[in-house]
Amino acid sequence: MVNGSQPVVQARGIVKIFGQHRALDGVDFEVRPGEVHALLGENGAGKSTLIKILTGAYQPDGGEILLEGGPVRFSDPLDAQRHGIGTVYQEVNLLPNRSVAENLFLGHQPTRFGMVQRRVIEVKARELLATYGLEIDVKAELGSYSVAVQQIVAIARAVELSGKVLVLDEPTASLDRNEVAKMFEVVGRLKARGLGIIFITHFLDQVFEIADRVTILRNGKLIGTRTLSEVTTTDVVRMMLGKDLAFDHGGVGVAEAVQGPVRVQFKSLGRQGKVAPFTLSLHEGEVVGVAGLLGSGRTEMARLMFGVDTADGGEISVGGRVVSIRNPAQAVAAGFGFCPEDRKLDGIFGELSVRENIIIALQAKLGWFRALNRDEQDEIAGNYAEALDIRAANHDMPVKLLSGGNQQKVILARWLAIDPNFLILDEPTRGIDVGAHAEIVRTINRLREEGLALLVISSELDEVVAYSNRIVVMRDREMVAELSGADIAPSVIVAAIADNRGSQAAKMETSA
Repeated sequence: MVNGSQPVVQARGIVKIFGQHRALDGVDFEVRPGEVHALLGENGAGKSTLIKILTGAYQPDGGEILLEGGPVRFSDPLDAQRHGIGTVYQEVNLLPNRSVAENLFLGHQPTRFGMVQRRVIEVKARELLATYGLEIDVKAELGSYSVAVQQIVAIARAVELSGKVLVLDEPTASLDRNEVAKMFEVVGRLKARGLGIIFITHFLDQVFEIADRVTILRNGKLIGTRTLSEVTTTDVVRMMLGKDLAFDHGGVGVAEAVQGPVRVQFKSLGRQGKVAPFTLSLHEGEVVGVAGLLGSGRTEMARLMFGVDTADGGEISVGGRVVSIRNPAQAVAAGFGFCPEDRKLDGIFGELSVRENIIIALQAKLGWFRALNRDEQDEIAGNYAEALDIRAANHDMPVKLLSGGNQQKVILARWLAIDPNFLILDEPTRGIDVGAHAEIVRTINRLREEGLALLVISSELDEVVAYSNRIVVMRDREMVAELSGADIAPSVIVAAIADNRGSQAAKMETSA
């Protein structure tokens, strides 16, 4: 990084508003030549919105963008690319059925007399990739190579087209360790050439390995920019989660060992590339909280438990009996319920009524030969609407018209209607108002008292501490700690997230 040099690109006081939601609120950000600048934040922090503004996909509602000191306004991503800003995403946006050489020069192929000069393209492609330490057959289809090679080809193309700033959005998410090392060699070469690089990732160890500075966003606001040599992983985690040294206190939650029988047990459940094999038992009347940063494997764990994704191996037992759960239908048959993180995409059926959304899982469990009549449907919907305080004009209105909090309650009612053995809640209080938030938390506590076993994933540390009997911590797609008793405290969770090896209180789980 060129210290003290003029930023190659700079955002000043950026504001972006969608309806009533302020996605960015006066955010400052800059990248210097020869610098890798990490951009971090949890879901909804504003990272994607800021990048889309820097690359011309969105127009800011306030603030300005400076390129090499001068104000600019990009009309679209192609305009930003012409000005020198290129982007490479996790999913390579190239043509796998075309050759490597064609992909590198697609849209700007050298021609003669109107004909594409293929030999020239192939020579130039070999020369270009050699500067990245990559020697491959450029005539072969891009799709025949590994994701890592495709990423390097995408980087080479982006740099060739832009050449001032490179945005790497989750470039290592699908790579193994050797491939990550190769990718970082390429990043090091670009950095030495003076390119400004924006690095977005969920892997903090990679941030500290490759980046010079880090900027952290939370809820659309700038939390701070730090030089990484002057901070620790714990410092960064605290900034991301909104916690400071003031919360270093003992456990304040339920923190009681549950003596009831084991309701559900997962042994060596895992999926390569998604989450390392883990073993976890949940007792009757117990809430097990799951903590970890975005991308740590929390949701992947839940999807394996519910059969949305198929595990590579392992065993699931319910009430001591081994069951097969390789799809959601089998999970429902076993008495599992799952409230997903993205309720609009994966939870509600927007065009269906409140009543239909509540009874749909129960109807699936009963089978269509035992169809619930209208009176039964109304009674079930009415009972759960009253119990959970679902506020709707009537139960026949489309569920998409309800507020986020009421939609969340409808999904919860759906699973409670099947009288579940085990309930998974993934970020149940995200994006809902204060009143609905409190009602969901009260419901979690009530369900525990009634004997249900719950797994609750939450980014809100104070919240998950308040209602959990135990907490498991995920880091880098692996269960790294299991906390109970006095260890259920935000400070211990942060220590485990930041570096599980340095957390004396964390009880390490072994995994295959």
